Amino acid sequence: MASYNGRTFIQEQIDSILKQLQDGDELIIVDDKSNDNTIEIIKNYKSELIKLYQNDVNIGYVKTFEKALRLSKNQYICLTDQDDIWIEGRLNKLYKTIKNENVFLVASNFYVNNQSGYELNFLKLKTENSNNFFGNIMKIFLGKSAYYGCTMMINKDLLKYVLPFPKYIEAHDLWLAMSANLLKSVHHLNDDTLIYRIHQNNASLKKRSLLKKFKARYYFFNTIITLLKRINN
Repeated sequence: MASYNGRTFIQEQIDSILKQLQDGDELIIVDDKSNDNTIEIIKNYKSELIKLYQNDVNIGYVKTFEKALRLSKNQYICLTDQDDIWIEGRLNKLYKTIKNENVFLVASNFYVNNQSGYELNFLKLKTENSNNFFGNIMKIFLGKSAYYGCTMMINKDLLKYVLPFPKYIEAHDLWLAMSANLLKSVHHLNDDTLIYRIHQNNASLKKRSLLKKFKARYYFFNTIITLLKRINN
């Protein structure tokens, strides 16, 4: 989990996660220099499963997630936002799927709790498109992807291809999804496994300028080249 000024929702999210963890699991939280009482809320938990790390300076959520991935010790890793809610049984469902399908990445769908005041539509992943690797990559290029980091579980073996993150990437989840698709090792889960909370401060939903959209298309090709080089090596 990457946290930043998350006092409003983070406790509900942590509660929903801890209910699903077992001995040997860990909830790694990397806080990106919050200036509210987020750290205090986290420290109030006495669970040995929580591992809290604090950035000395604000580095942004992409680099914070990269740091969290580096700190992960177990073979299977879920990415989670600070403001969602895990549905009961989510962790076990993702774990069984990634083991049964023997893939690097599993991504699911989600329920939406829209508190933003704006009408938003989200695309859905479909299990039957899991092996349509070229089509999945093209959807990322066209900005029509349904991949969200908060829905993902990855096999730690994927990290040797995705770490370190290139400095230019804007979305760690799309970087992970691109990698898994190029490696032909991804599975889409039709099920909704979390409640995705939409509010005014969602970092991943900020609208991008036209220039940034053009840059994203340019960096898409850089991403392909970088990943292919890593895979071939």
